[in-house]
Amino acid sequence: MFIQEKILLGKGKPIIIETGLIATQSDGSVLLRIGNTILLSTVVLGKRIKKNSDFIPLTIDYREKYFAIGKIPGGFIKREGKPSDQEILTMRIVDRLIRPFLSKKIINEIQIIITLLSYDYKVLPDGLAGLASSAALLISGIPFKGPVSQIRLARINNKFIINPNINQIKESDINLIIGGTLKSIIMIDGEMKEITNKELIKIIEFAHKVIIKLINLQIKFLKKVKKYITIKKIKLFNFKQNKLNKYKKSIFKKKIKYLIYYKIYKIIKKYKKKKDRNKKLKILLKYIIYLFNNYNEYYIKKYFYYFKKKIIIKLIINENLRLDGRHPKDIRNIWGIINYLPGVHGSAIFTRGETQSLTTVTLGSSLDVNKIDNVVIESNEKFYLHYNFHPFSTGEVKLITGISRREIGHGTLAKKAFKNIIPLNNPYTIRIVSDILESNGSSSMATVCAASLALMDAGIKIKNPVAGISMGLIKNKKKNIILYDILGEEDHYGNMDFKITRTIKGITACQMDIKNINIVNINILKKILKKSKKGILKILNIMNNILSKPRNNIKSTSPILTLIKIPKQYIGIIIGGGGKTIQDIQSRTDTNIIITEKNNQGIIEIFGKKKNIDKAIKIIKNIIFIPKIGNIYKGKVISIKNFGVFIELSKGVEGLLHYSEINFNIYIGDIIKVKYLGIDKNTGKIKLSLNYEKNKN
Repeated sequence: MFIQEKILLGKGKPIIIETGLIATQSDGSVLLRIGNTILLSTVVLGKRIKKNSDFIPLTIDYREKYFAIGKIPGGFIKREGKPSDQEILTMRIVDRLIRPFLSKKIINEIQIIITLLSYDYKVLPDGLAGLASSAALLISGIPFKGPVSQIRLARINNKFIINPNINQIKESDINLIIGGTLKSIIMIDGEMKEITNKELIKIIEFAHKVIIKLINLQIKFLKKVKKYITIKKIKLFNFKQNKLNKYKKSIFKKKIKYLIYYKIYKIIKKYKKKKDRNKKLKILLKYIIYLFNNYNEYYIKKYFYYFKKKIIIKLIINENLRLDGRHPKDIRNIWGIINYLPGVHGSAIFTRGETQSLTTVTLGSSLDVNKIDNVVIESNEKFYLHYNFHPFSTGEVKLITGISRREIGHGTLAKKAFKNIIPLNNPYTIRIVSDILESNGSSSMATVCAASLALMDAGIKIKNPVAGISMGLIKNKKKNIILYDILGEEDHYGNMDFKITRTIKGITACQMDIKNINIVNINILKKILKKSKKGILKILNIMNNILSKPRNNIKSTSPILTLIKIPKQYIGIIIGGGGKTIQDIQSRTDTNIIITEKNNQGIIEIFGKKKNIDKAIKIIKNIIFIPKIGNIYKGKVISIKNFGVFIELSKGVEGLLHYSEINFNIYIGDIIKVKYLGIDKNTGKIKLSLNYEKNKN
């Protein structure tokens, strides 16, 4: 049975969601259309279960098909391969929207696959993937506390654009994806050009109004589906190790509490360092499991971490005491070093408590751009940031199999913090690498602080230094406690993780996620943003004591990039046949030389050490000849026509001397003096004139 529902937002094309025609063997299938952009979202609850898992076994996959834009994949293998960074970021955004609304009792694997089937460049699909997934879950029968929805918004000239395209995003000063419910904002992700708290709140309020409309769209859609299709509520496989009835479970829980509650409390109060605290807690857990002779290990672990969470929250709310001994408003101790690696172009260590980032800056030429060629985005990035999370940073042993989704997400957030701070006239390709050497929460924000220092150490003239902070929220029935600079466990056991980056002028990027639904309203967001500004300004003040502004010049270890403009007709001469000339210059001078054409001119980019660049420029100037209007030059007659003669001023540079200028016999091979008059606007040829006084001799 084909069922469809639609909504019109603003002046754009309607958003249409439908089901019943395709992918009907999945538990839930929704096709979303807006113009010629089409997304398919399918949901399947697997039969396989994750035993004793402490997280919901949810997998989000988002894939963009090249046929969606009439394109064949590049490379040797002509098919879609591993997901691009952009696809992975979309998966993470949908996961952050959906996961809080699935029951924690789910132990069956759930897979949501979102596929871009058609794309018309007018609407970016990533902001709609969450809507399609929520609608598919809603009709699947899987226990889901939705509907929820996302929307992408941009701001151009103080006007909000719903579902903007790529060109509109380039013009905007705010670019956000915001997710929410009827009552609450649940996720925020985006970048801005140093905006104020009030401006951010204003766009969030606008977004929530749009989100409510999209949720009502899903409610209407669900009602239509229920009229024609019986949605069977899927029964979840209920796995429990050593099953206990309700009475026995209650008694067992009390026994565990009696044995461990006060011991956990004492350990948390005494040991402020993560490594020491975790070591003592692990010993206690092993001891309790040993006492029960491994009986009901599943419930022992469950109650152990349940009481640990209760104690952490109780200490914060009742005693204003955090795991590392801080007050909720305190920021951990900060120290930093610039030029830590003297051989690189820019470097810094930034340490905040038990979180540490070693960040480096490498300057490159246009040959080093990050080339992006996927379905939605085709571009050459001159600025990019890579984030690496090493297992030793948390004292763990893990097999390194590649870059994780988390690393891509954290790196992208840090990159957004600087995207609008790097000067537009910067000639270099800039690569930032953050290696996390220690981690206990807020490592992406440590990356931002370290990157700011490293960029200034490299001599990059950023508009303003940038710092970041992660704000948390601990909530019970009576109190809301806002936490500054949260730890890893405060993120895990708390209700919110709100990462905010800003300069002294305003916000440059933010990312918010919540753990419990319907807790974040506009008033709470206002309070958090106000407190975050206070915290970041404090961090910026500490960073200023390390390095307050960019170096006046790049370091002696850094390469120099010089640009030369030449007339278009000389490009071929410098390149030479088969690139022989330019390759010879690069080899002789140890430089990288790139020639491009822009605005009818040749742009020569020379990259290398200063003395080598000077040598390359001298060679290039000897090869090309750029005459100046009014100057007199010696030239060789190379061709005689009925309207005049062509004279070669230099190799590849020829000009026309009209017959009306000539009053003596001229032959091929003659060397004569001529005056350079410039380029003829009609023919594009060089115009020459005889200098009679000097030619007569």
